[in-house]
Amino acid sequence: MSGLTIHDLCVDYGKRRILDSLSAGPLPRGQITALLGPNGSGKSTLLRALAGLTRAQSGTLSLDGEPLALSAASARSHSVVYLPQSLPAGVRLQVLESVVVACRATRSNGGFGARRNGVSQADDLAHAHAVLRRLDIDDLASRSLDELSGGQRQLVGIAQALVRNPHVLLLDEPLSALDLNHQFHVMHVLRDVTRESGIVTVVVLHDINAAMRACECAMLLHEGRIVRFGSPPEVVTPATLGQVFGVVARIEACSRGHHQVLIDGLAGQPGIASRPPQ
Repeated sequence: MSGLTIHDLCVDYGKRRILDSLSAGPLPRGQITALLGPNGSGKSTLLRALAGLTRAQSGTLSLDGEPLALSAASARSHSVVYLPQSLPAGVRLQVLESVVVACRATRSNGGFGARRNGVSQADDLAHAHAVLRRLDIDDLASRSLDELSGGQRQLVGIAQALVRNPHVLLLDEPLSALDLNHQFHVMHVLRDVTRESGIVTVVVLHDINAAMRACECAMLLHEGRIVRFGSPPEVVTPATLGQVFGVVARIEACSRGHHQVLIDGLAGQPGIASRPPQ
């Protein structure tokens, strides 16, 4: 099966082991994998290791059976696109210009000429405009990045990632600065793009219900290890939520059949009865 495979991945910061012998996969093409876990569990470190931005002490990564570690750095940056939690502040580029620059970053021969690799500047502009329209932020095209709100910058960052047409898309908390409308819209667009383009999308989410609703796969981390990997109903259970988050939880279906997590309280809290593992 095609996709991204992680085998025995270990990452240290100094003398501290952050990721300990992680193995999972393949994270399938055409599907979104939610990366879940409490603060400090290693989610962002895993994304950076997958992107080649953090050095792994051991382990292997492969995409469709081809080792990523053996790829040239430039080739890997073209096939694997990573979006951090927020864009740098103080950037004075216009939104459209920043998306065009990201589009051109996927081609290795530098310059900003009229034509490169058979693709014209007009083609790049059209592609950038199309991505902005798909995210419903084309009205921001002429705005400067340093004038935008945190949520608007987050949406522009997603546009910069999507315009590069990656094979693997890594997003670190892309919903954190967005309102409810844009959270739903962004996940809908990501799901469509992931399916249509057959890419591997990995998204760090703190909203477990969003993961249950919009993602086909899930990986639950705790203290640098994978607790469970599989479909969201297989990964998110009262037992795993109690183990990892220390909460007493229920998984119930709403009137439309979507599974939702309901938290009754903290494990061990007086008056809160623990439910049997499921």
